[in-house]
This record gives sequence, C-alpha cells and structure tokens, in this order.
Amino acid sequence: MEGKVHSLESFGVEDGAGVRYVVFMQGCRMRCKYCHNPETWSMEGGELYTAKDLFEKAYRYKTYWMKNGKLNGGITVSGGEPLLQTEFVTELFRYAKEKDIHTTLDTAGNPFTMEEPFIRKFNALMEVTDITMLDFKEIVSSKHKELTGWGNENIVQMAKYLSDLGKDMWIRHVLVPGLTDDEEGLFELRDLIRKLKTVRRVEILPYHTLGLEKWKHLNIPYPLEGIDPPTPEQVARAEEILEVEKYNQPAQK
Repeated sequence: MEGKVHSLESFGVEDGAGVRYVVFMQGCRMRCKYCHNPETWSMEGGELYTAKDLFEKAYRYKTYWMKNGKLNGGITVSGGEPLLQTEFVTELFRYAKEKDIHTTLDTAGNPFTMEEPFIRKFNALMEVTDITMLDFKEIVSSKHKELTGWGNENIVQMAKYLSDLGKDMWIRHVLVPGLTDDEEGLFELRDLIRKLKTVRRVEILPYHTLGLEKWKHLNIPYPLEGIDPPTPEQVARAEEILEVEKYNQPAQK
C-alpha cells in the first residue's frame, strides 16, 4: 500500500496532544477560501511512501513523544484530506498501534459517506484511531458550500456517527471575521456539539494569512484579500459560545 504524502513535520505541537509527528497527505476536494495549504489540493504530486516505510521514518522520533518516561505524543495524519487515502492511513496506524503509539486523524470529513465501500474502510480506520480531530468549517450547509464548494450534511452525519461509535473527537472551527463568526451559526454549532457524546476538546482556530504567498505563487486569486485576523475579543466570544472550557479533557489516556 502506497500513499501520496505532501510533507512531513517531525515536531508538531498544534496537531493533537503532546508532540506529534505530522503527515500531511496530498489531495483535497474542498476549496476553502482561507486554506493555508492550497498546494495540497491536487491529487497529483506528493511523494510516494509505503505505510511501513513511513511509519519507520516517524518512529525514529519516538523520543519526542515521551514526557517523564511516559508517552505524551504520537502520529497525526492531516492533509490535504486523509480520508481520500483511507486504506493507506489505516495501514500506517496499524503499524503505530503495534508499538502502542497514539494515533490522531485530522480531517474535514468531506469524503465521508455511509455507503460502501467507504464505510467499511472507515470503520477499519476507526479501529486503529485514538482521536479524530474534525474541522467544522461552517455549520450552515449553504454557507459551507459557499466557503468550501461543498455542503456539509455528510460531515454532520460523520460527527454523529463517531459519537454513536464511542470514538473520541476534537471539534475545531476556524474563525474568520465576517465569514464564520456569526453568532447564530456559532450557537447552532454549539447545539450540535452538545448532542455529541464523545467530544473531548473544542478549539477555535483564529484565521490567519500565512498561506497568502502560496496562493500568489500558484497564481490563484485569494478570495479573502483584505480580511484581518479576528481580535482576541472576537476569539473569546466564540470560545464562550462554544463552551470551550467545558471540553478540556486530555486527549490521551
């Protein structure tokens, strides 16, 4: 089994609990207006790895994952969109679990469907996934489509499915002033989160413009030109609405 990998990070501290070895997969179908990795969109490109070779490369950094003699990190697979290469990620995580390494899936959920063969492959992936970080772009489907090019009904379905499976998850939301910060939508997202039984953490990710140069390099018009990052007050208000303080359980057991 080979996978297309865009890039690797050996010391990630914002991609799950503890220090993470982060694998950024190549390929994503969504076209988020604020995406900071537009070079990962295409399924072309990237570097081919076998799951075994990639795990062995990651495992060399296992000392990074230790704190006071105990495991305090692991491997995170992000994107792009890792669910476009579900079987590869599953095999990679199986190698990790053989060594008792913590595994985190960072996904926007776009490929999710209850139909076969996807759901069978997804269930196999969940058997070797400790935490799923689900990036909720926007709760209102019509706004989600305007923001990303796709609706979100299947993403809401995925969140409920993970809850029913008893699989731990983090919910993340990028806060973009004038785009994803309306209080009505935040309250609706809060109501969904309240219904989920396995949410262990909720995070507000402030919008930034660090990926702007990548858009320019790729000659893609940047649709959010002129929009500033949210103020600390705007972030605090969003965190208040989403009840962030309630969801502060550690990601690892």
